[in-house]
Amino acid sequence: MAFIVFEGPDGAGKSSQALALLKQMESTGYPVILTREPGGTPLGESLRTVLKSSPAIEPLSELLLFLAARAELVETIIKPALTNNINVISDRFTASTIAYQGHGQGLNLTDITRLNQLVCSGLSPDLTILLDIPADLISSRKSKDTQDRYDSASGAFHSKVRQGYLSIASQETSQWLVLDATKPKATLSEEIWAKIRPLL
Repeated sequence: MAFIVFEGPDGAGKSSQALALLKQMESTGYPVILTREPGGTPLGESLRTVLKSSPAIEPLSELLLFLAARAELVETIIKPALTNNINVISDRFTASTIAYQGHGQGLNLTDITRLNQLVCSGLSPDLTILLDIPADLISSRKSKDTQDRYDSASGAFHSKVRQGYLSIASQETSQWLVLDATKPKATLSEEIWAKIRPLL
């Protein structure tokens, strides 16, 4: 069984590629579920609404809300699925908090890592797929109907987040696949499937 995570900024195509992978795995006969962060559970979806709609939240408060949603998702959805031999695809996981709240907002990276370890109880993705795009393209690729406060953040903030992701990927190369998200969707889907098929 495999635990696969998609990471990157909103607008990079994470949700589209996660759904494409879900359909590919289902059509090939692999048991699989798709979830997302924050969300995936009743509590997580409630916290998602708060996190997406609030005009301003203190960085530490925001981090703890994300972690609460993650703890619920790990214990009630992800771990039970893997225990029952069901593959899991997640739209975001622990790297998001390191990139956004750590590199982007300046919270202590060691503290975030420790909290992630506590929340996940040793669970980590078998593969994290980073859909990477230049920071200056983010706003043009995000739907105007789903904008949140991150979409109005400065280019400097998005550059920090991007560098955060690339830093994590460079330290964990065997568990990360970094792809150019400006490539055609079909090309990305093919590259993702070629990487994931051997894991299954």
